[in-house]
Amino acid sequence: MNVQSNRGILKTVDVALIGVFSAMWIVLHLYFGPLGFQLLHLPIFCDISAFLTLIIAVWIIGKFGGASTIGIIGSLIVLGIRSAPFQIGFLVSAIIFDVLCLAIRHKPLKGTINVLALSLFTIISAYIAGIIIGVLFMTGGVYWALTFWGGWHAFGGLLSVIIALPIIGALEKAGVRTLKGET
Repeated sequence: MNVQSNRGILKTVDVALIGVFSAMWIVLHLYFGPLGFQLLHLPIFCDISAFLTLIIAVWIIGKFGGASTIGIIGSLIVLGIRSAPFQIGFLVSAIIFDVLCLAIRHKPLKGTINVLALSLFTIISAYIAGIIIGVLFMTGGVYWALTFWGGWHAFGGLLSVIIALPIIGALEKAGVRTLKGET
């Protein structure tokens, strides 16, 4: 079977995976992110909540629109459950991440260049989330958002890559891609 992973519309299995990863986004942002923020007073766990989910989703879905949809659905539901307007920063960063992943055709593990590009895209997207959140919802000012807050978000993005890659490796070994009819 010849599967063209970056072309065409999302299939039924892709929509189901979007539902699963949206739920993952929601649970992580409702529990893991706030826990990390209370413990460290830093946004690192919030970034891991977003980008761990998005990296794994880009790997398994492999099509444009998956990560954006997960970010939109997840952020809006978290925003509805808990008044957390900073989710807007993560929503925007999910869309940016999805657009950037077009450069690697949503194949994050196809070669060293794609892995490095995925890392860079994650860090850039997390940094942008930090700037949006820092400028719109924090009291530190623009310079603070561009340096301190954006920097911590970028670090959270890097940690997301470091955590996601071994998870994807384990999922590859377990044959999870057969779920989509791919080998």
